[in-house]
Amino acid sequence: MAARHKTVAVLSLLCGAVVWGIIWYPYRMLEQAGLSGLRAAILTYLVALVLGAILLRKRISADRPTWILLPIGLCAAGCNLGYVLAMLHGQVMRVLLLFYLAPLWTVLWSRLLLNERLTGTGAGVIALSLGGAVTMLWRPELGLPWPVNLSEWLGMAAGFLFALSNVLVRQAAHLSIEIKSLAVFAAVVLLGLLVLPFEPVTAVMQDRPLQLAWEHGLQVLLLGVLLLVINLVVQYGLTHTSANQAIVIFLFELVVAALSSWLLAGETMGPRDWLGGAMIILASLFSGKMEKG
Repeated sequence: MAARHKTVAVLSLLCGAVVWGIIWYPYRMLEQAGLSGLRAAILTYLVALVLGAILLRKRISADRPTWILLPIGLCAAGCNLGYVLAMLHGQVMRVLLLFYLAPLWTVLWSRLLLNERLTGTGAGVIALSLGGAVTMLWRPELGLPWPVNLSEWLGMAAGFLFALSNVLVRQAAHLSIEIKSLAVFAAVVLLGLLVLPFEPVTAVMQDRPLQLAWEHGLQVLLLGVLLLVINLVVQYGLTHTSANQAIVIFLFELVVAALSSWLLAGETMGPRDWLGGAMIILASLFSGKMEKG
């Protein structure tokens, strides 16, 4: 039974990686239509929050909220919004490289908060996954992976918060996945509304923001439903998987993002992309050995 739980947890994280590797496309379509990434994120997470509160109210009522929901929500919200803003306003390759330093932060946080010791096998798996990410993303002309502007700082901070939120979810294994998911949705909406006044406003957004929201209501609704489902799935995976193993599996998102950008946006994939992707896939396959030493 325990082995089956582990298998389902790994598959849950892989499903999350697949969705997050593709979800950039509908958000890009909304942005091209005039609805900014920040506003689209607020609306879609609001849909997920409202639907979740209605559909999951019985499961939520059985939980006793604790203080840890606050840092889980804030870290996940900062990660999601920071990633969106960094990707929209920064150089994509550098932002991705800085974000995918997350396995290094996970090693630190899982040791401090969960007392998870990294074995030799685990260190090898993380090195393989990071090597794959660097192979896919790093370009000599871009310089060292160190932030040089606000967008790049946001990208690295998002990866840092991503690692911390994953560890905190693991620490809060006593809470239901439903209440943890709703805490994330609520925090994204609240943090997004706080950041919204500082967002650069285009002429289209200023002239007809409500009309844009209504025009793309079905797309926003479907994205909100997808966020609700995939967050529940991912929360299950994080709750039943070690933090270090989870972050390696999440790197599969990079492979999916490269493939989806190739198929949907016509961006080319070279030998380095295929090699780096293969390294990340191998690391994901070997990640199950991280807990066995």
